[in-house]
Amino acid sequence: MVTQEQRRRQLAREKFLRQQQRRTSARRKTRMRNAVIASVLGVVVVGSVVSYATGVFKNDDKKTNAGAEASPSASAPSKAPDPCKKPAAGKVKTATWKKEPAITVDKSGKYTMDLQTTCGTIDIAMDASKTPHTVNSFNFLAAKGFFDHTKCHRLVTSGIYVLQCGDPQGTGTGGPGYTIPDENLKDSRLKGNVYPAGTVAMANQYNASTKEGRDTGGSQFFLVYQDSQLPADYTPFGTISESGMKVLKKIAGAGERTGQGDGAPNATVVINKATVKKS
Repeated sequence: MVTQEQRRRQLAREKFLRQQQRRTSARRKTRMRNAVIASVLGVVVVGSVVSYATGVFKNDDKKTNAGAEASPSASAPSKAPDPCKKPAAGKVKTATWKKEPAITVDKSGKYTMDLQTTCGTIDIAMDASKTPHTVNSFNFLAAKGFFDHTKCHRLVTSGIYVLQCGDPQGTGTGGPGYTIPDENLKDSRLKGNVYPAGTVAMANQYNASTKEGRDTGGSQFFLVYQDSQLPADYTPFGTISESGMKVLKKIAGAGERTGQGDGAPNATVVINKATVKKS
């Protein structure tokens, strides 16, 4: 028999997926509109949208946007204090690229990405043998300073438990201008459609209902701070260190602003600097 708590979680996941689908639809309409404008003006408009699922994952770059509108029981917007420091001085870069960069990383190598955030450093171990395109893209973007001074714009605290980052616009609709293929979707860690705590995965625009939106990863990614039930549609490319998990849980512990379980984090999470190096 399904318990009330299990039903609540199911409704929360379903709501999350519907939100992702709506975001994906909105992004598609925007791209179509931009394409028309570009044809009239003779300007090439290049855009990449990320949502979240996952919208963590509808890109969540997961460019996956994962009846009656059902929502979990909600509390009043959180008033939790901000546990993080003020961001370092600097501006977000706005450069985009028309195509995925050529692979220059060692495809058999292991890499580490350090996210020096206002809340502490989050270290992420990455295996290029499993996700060469993804690791290469992060190596390229980090070297360009693409992630520096960007906000982690989304925290989900109900149904799934993730922090989403990687959008220079801070809205869930930004990206590098190019997309990368899905990778490692059969990873042994993703048993029972669960992304375990400590996993870092790509947001994208995949829509499970229409089977559209594969290979639409961009720059947005999500960090899982508690085991989260999600379909294996989002490239798992990294594992957070123990010290990094402490930082992530501190961020999650401060809650999100809407009180609905899905919104901007109360913590001012800004990536002051992102670096990638071979381990």
